[in-house]
Amino acid sequence: MLSGAGMSADSGVPTFRDELTGLWARFDAHQLATAEAFHADPDLVWGWYEWRRARVRRAQPNPGHRATATIEALIPDTVVITQNVDDLHERAGSRAPIHLHGSLFAPRCVAEDGHPAVFPDSEDDEAADPGTGSRLSPPSCVRCGALVRPGVVWFGEVLPEAALTAAVEAAAACDVLLAVGTSGVVYPAAEIPRIAARSGAAVIQINPQPTSLDQICTVNLRGSAAQVLPTLVEAAFGIAGQA
Repeated sequence: MLSGAGMSADSGVPTFRDELTGLWARFDAHQLATAEAFHADPDLVWGWYEWRRARVRRAQPNPGHRATATIEALIPDTVVITQNVDDLHERAGSRAPIHLHGSLFAPRCVAEDGHPAVFPDSEDDEAADPGTGSRLSPPSCVRCGALVRPGVVWFGEVLPEAALTAAVEAAAACDVLLAVGTSGVVYPAAEIPRIAARSGAAVIQINPQPTSLDQICTVNLRGSAAQVLPTLVEAAFGIAGQA
């Protein structure tokens, strides 16, 4: 399965560009999501990502996420690949989704090796949320003293090699690929369903609107992930599609 922003939209998680609301609308998303922006104004960029992370923490997995976990439980070799940087798949019960674009919950050091960093978390959502337009100083890495940066893939950066390799291998070897809530235009993630199709897999798309993937899909199911995935699981396995 490949999931995109549409999977989490039903949990109330805005898409990347929709995050720029309120005072944040003063800024260009592309200017906030680059290494150059972080080095120029780390407090501004860290504040935006902490705001986004706090919003995700308040969201809950929807029936689409839970249906995905049900599929994994019924078909143990299922691989979940996601373009989303939230943790909703994990909270719904997915074992180890491949995060192609990184995660808001996996910060790393700005040092050259980009090693994982300890994240100063809080169970208090209000305390963790800096608010719209707020600056918030990023912590320092306890290992080397350098700044800690959000663990997401920024514009101009390559996808994590291990994640991309695992995703490509899974797509090339699968019999069926579900493309859920993805526009199919953001590369290299958009190549995943195309690899599956070229390898002879049946590609089933779940999306409310037509996308660039329509022509390579075996089946196009119009609707949201939260609506269609549980119905699909019930039809295929005869059980409710929620874990």
